Amino acid sequence: MIPGVHLVHKEVGQSSFDVVRGFKHEAWEAGLKKFALGHGGTLDPFAEGLLLVLAGQATRLMELLHPLPKTYLARVAWGSETDSGDHLGLVTAEGPRPSPEALEGVLEGFLGWTDQVPPATSAKKIDGEAAYKKAHRGEVFEMRPSRVYLHEARWVSHALPGESLLRITCRGGYYVRSLARDIGRLLGCPAHLSGLARTAIGPWEDPGSGERKVLTGRDVLPWCAVRVLDDAEADHLLHGRPVPLGVLEAPAWALPEGFPDPDAPVAGVHGGRTVALLREKDGAYWTCANLRGGL
Repeated sequence: MIPGVHLVHKEVGQSSFDVVRGFKHEAWEAGLKKFALGHGGTLDPFAEGLLLVLAGQATRLMELLHPLPKTYLARVAWGSETDSGDHLGLVTAEGPRPSPEALEGVLEGFLGWTDQVPPATSAKKIDGEAAYKKAHRGEVFEMRPSRVYLHEARWVSHALPGESLLRITCRGGYYVRSLARDIGRLLGCPAHLSGLARTAIGPWEDPGSGERKVLTGRDVLPWCAVRVLDDAEADHLLHGRPVPLGVLEAPAWALPEGFPDPDAPVAGVHGGRTVALLREKDGAYWTCANLRGGL
């Protein structure tokens, strides 16, 4: 069980925690009974595709993954809206299906920063509890809109009147189920998702069913600039002391043009391992996260 970012394909029917639970079992079998594990962004059970499993000190990178671009392929089913926004929910509205002409240009209004109401069966917290838990108990509550960002959206193909295939790239926190619902409402043609696949997160692509890959060293934060540390500097950071700004190496991967700046820290690399996250203060670099043992 290697500390780092593991790229895993989540299958339809699995929860994100099911995948993490499998890693916990592997860690237990390897004698690592207190090994830290988590995931870098939930995928609904009905969806499939790339899930990031964070192992060891990589669990401290979770907040850095949220602002990255995420790419999805979504099947939008026309003719009905459901309470969950997907094909597993209860039908709440039925209506006509769109013409090809109606779909032209409809996506432009959803691009950029918008306010989006999450599905009632999402993991969005309401009074400290996931909304889907309240929904499953039959509670009535209001979902407040969230500020979300959609970078790109295009129709891949249409099989009308039944469904259309949509490709989007968005920032973390975006609900594709809500997008399908809102497109349908705008057109007066109720819609929901009949399938969803996450194909990429930042620079990383879905490894495919049954496959997985682990990233370590500089590969865990390729969108961050790198400050290479010598032995003395690594020791300074370990003990809470700053290091000079020095020379930075440019990020190995650039975000799509126009995508919101994630305000990434600088990755401190020593001996080929990412050992700290750094922020500039008073003309020096200070540790904002110490990745003990490195990645």
